[in-house]
Amino acid sequence: MSSPPAVCVVDAKTPGNVGTIARAMKNFGFSELLLVDPPELDVDGEAYGFAGQAREDVLPNAETITFDELVERYHTVGFTATTNEDATKHVRYPFSTPAELRDRLADLDAPTALVFGRERIGLTNEEFARIDEICSIPANPEYPVLNLGQAATVALYELRDLALARDQLPAAYDRADEREIEQLYTNVDSLLRAIDYPDGKRPKTVRMVRRVLGRAHPTDREIRTLHGVVRRCTRAAEVAYGDRSPPRNAGDGDR
Repeated sequence: MSSPPAVCVVDAKTPGNVGTIARAMKNFGFSELLLVDPPELDVDGEAYGFAGQAREDVLPNAETITFDELVERYHTVGFTATTNEDATKHVRYPFSTPAELRDRLADLDAPTALVFGRERIGLTNEEFARIDEICSIPANPEYPVLNLGQAATVALYELRDLALARDQLPAAYDRADEREIEQLYTNVDSLLRAIDYPDGKRPKTVRMVRRVLGRAHPTDREIRTLHGVVRRCTRAAEVAYGDRSPPRNAGDGDR
């Protein structure tokens, strides 16, 4: 990884949590802070009071962006305490631990963002559906939920090698442009429509493709090849079926 991941906080309600996360970033070598729908960050308020030395650079240089911009520009890793550990569900599963994530991201050369959600509810299922990878911090199953500042601090500590020891990391490879990867998901959805894949299963299947590619980190050439395959399959289905519906079992692979 040529540069440390960015850290994104979505819709934080408490300025102090933003300051705590900025301080943890400074502690462990991270510098790019992204904020989606942030609270007011008064230089005389909690955020700057909790930020320590991060008040000098990390916090004042934070960039406010939309969630759409986040998923378009970055390979995203969403953090959650609720993982739905069931292979039939693909909103928060499969997931990595921070240690597993660290080893995989070390070989990745693409703009990456570690995404943390709100204090009470974290990220929503709708947001997770657009996230590339899921990460969960191992904790006591009877009480696995950390508060926002704690979760970010633990995660950044576990991932500190991505920021503090970059010269010792393995050679990185280039991940395909995020906009091209996002377009592939749109094309997969078009293919599923062309083969009359059941409407109720289509979003879940597209999410599953997103999770697979999120862990695989495809190159530009791989994504171009997949684009070509999906487009050819879509055109073939449109020619084959025309105005007719394909056989119903054409979309029944996800049972």
